[in-house]
Amino acid sequence: MVDDRQVERSKRIQQRTGKTFHLATRLLPERVRHPTYVLYAFFRVADEIVDTADPAPPDEQRAELERLRAEALGGREATDPVLEAFCEIREEAGIDDDDVRVFVDAMLADIEKSRYETYEELEAYMDGSASAVGRMMTAVMGCDDPERALPHATALGEAFQLSNFLRDVREDVVERDRVYLPLETLRRHGVTEEEVKNFEFSDDFRAAMRDELARTEALYREGVAGIKYLPEDCQFAVLLAAVLYADHHRAIRRCGYDVLSETPSLSTGRKLWLLARTRLAWARTKDPETVFRRVSVVPYPGRHAGHDVDTRPGRGRGHRFAAWVRNLI
Repeated sequence: MVDDRQVERSKRIQQRTGKTFHLATRLLPERVRHPTYVLYAFFRVADEIVDTADPAPPDEQRAELERLRAEALGGREATDPVLEAFCEIREEAGIDDDDVRVFVDAMLADIEKSRYETYEELEAYMDGSASAVGRMMTAVMGCDDPERALPHATALGEAFQLSNFLRDVREDVVERDRVYLPLETLRRHGVTEEEVKNFEFSDDFRAAMRDELARTEALYREGVAGIKYLPEDCQFAVLLAAVLYADHHRAIRRCGYDVLSETPSLSTGRKLWLLARTRLAWARTKDPETVFRRVSVVPYPGRHAGHDVDTRPGRGRGHRFAAWVRNLI
């Protein structure tokens, strides 16, 4: 049984490193919320082995990830409260061992691979770094029909990851010397890798970003279409996460797609506004896809990309949610 100490430590990790995801997690029922803290903390513990500011030599990183893999799968005794809790949740929820393996494989890939020639290469990486995360979350939620839910969970996990990649182009170059934009997309628009590394923004780069945003938004539409297959008490939280992550696309468009000069972000006020607006739409209809169409910036037929509403927090009917929402952050 996962104890309060393990949950609290995991929660602190999420609060520190995943503020957007933390807001959505707070809206999950307790039976899912506590395991989600642990899952997120496990992902961060693994990620920080390769993404710390002062990483160990590659051989030591590999050895540490293989140790983490063995502990996460129960092959050796866990040496960390997060790993102890993860092992218990993996067994209780029936998380597939293969999803744990491909997740660690993705972290191992980050040690040496920093460029992706094609989208197919990037997609293979994301099967571990993002899609497996969506599948683990689906197991923790306890879906009645996992076969119908899993393809959509995989797409949504990939969409979240791609939104982060598109937002963090500059940060990934500066801090990790990584470029997650497919090189074939850049070349198709006449952009060189050197231009990205030197933060040389151009109309050609803007066109490449438009292509990747469109690809990501198609994944959001596919992923959100499957939220209805999740347990009813989990649907709103997952929907809100989709609305929040996709809203980075609005921030990207508002800066003219120039993610080379700065990293776009969502303000606390914007998050509060989106939560209030999503909650109001959810009160009218409990259909996730209908709400996402109404609230998110992801374009659907008949609606242009960048569709938006009053972005000022606390206006109109959203005002009465403000105090409640601030307590969640």
